[in-house]
Amino acid sequence: MIVVAGEALIDLVPQGTGALAALTPARGGGPYNTAVALGRLGSPAAFCSRTSSDAFGEALLDGLRAAGVDVSAVQRGPEPTTLAVATIDAGGSAAYSFYVEGTADRLFTAPPVLPPGTRAVSFGTCSLVLEPGATAYEELLRTAAAQGVFTALDPNIRAGLIPDADAYRARFESWLPSVSLLKLSEEDAAWLGGSPRAWLAAGPSAVVITRGGDGLTAFTRDGAEYSVPGEKVDVVDTIGAGDTVNAALLHGLAATDALSAPGIAALGGDGWGRLLGFAARAAAVTCSRAGAEPPYASEVGAV
Repeated sequence: MIVVAGEALIDLVPQGTGALAALTPARGGGPYNTAVALGRLGSPAAFCSRTSSDAFGEALLDGLRAAGVDVSAVQRGPEPTTLAVATIDAGGSAAYSFYVEGTADRLFTAPPVLPPGTRAVSFGTCSLVLEPGATAYEELLRTAAAQGVFTALDPNIRAGLIPDADAYRARFESWLPSVSLLKLSEEDAAWLGGSPRAWLAAGPSAVVITRGGDGLTAFTRDGAEYSVPGEKVDVVDTIGAGDTVNAALLHGLAATDALSAPGIAALGGDGWGRLLGFAARAAAVTCSRAGAEPPYASEVGAV
């Protein structure tokens, strides 16, 4: 079982250009997309979050159930669902404005135990920024790592939500000893101001950097570096592409029994080539269609 911990929200996606273009609601949130992608790829997955009891919250849970994701660890509350208004540029890249005050997911509390059979827990995005929930997710990250559970982190920086950049960067550094796999975009890496080698020295077994259409690169504790090119595709938008990479990496590591520091160390060039190539294929499928619609296993083949 791979548990994904973090926010679920509604993306309001413009259906055209201009500030007053019609907006269509779509299920979203980095962790939510990762959980759906894991379910579609065939990994046993569970979602750990707090969602609203409003109509949007029900729709979010329906999407998880449709993907085969266990929702028994999802907390509920009467507060509204977080909204993210997307803006799509000419290249298909998305930027977001968030409506987060008083929303349900901010009131998440750390569960006393993880779901039975948990092999890995994935964290990231807004849930690690917005208090008081951020502290609860941080507590869950540290507890899972202390119990020997494989942990994955995608900071997925949303700078507009971070009131103190330096404080966040320091907090990010404090998480690294509890992180097994760090995945981030090259834009996130530039914003954080660190380097893969420095981050590896702080704790993770591997760091994976996504470079958009140029592909992915993995850096490992033994000093190795492995890269694959991106898959060529007609990009509709990039919503959910990085989240799909998260899921593909975790799915691939689970499928090859490599959800551990020794397992990652044993992958070697061939193993990393297959894993990164699988993640690139999965992300390309997501980019080929509107919104966060990650692929099913039949669309990407085996790892």
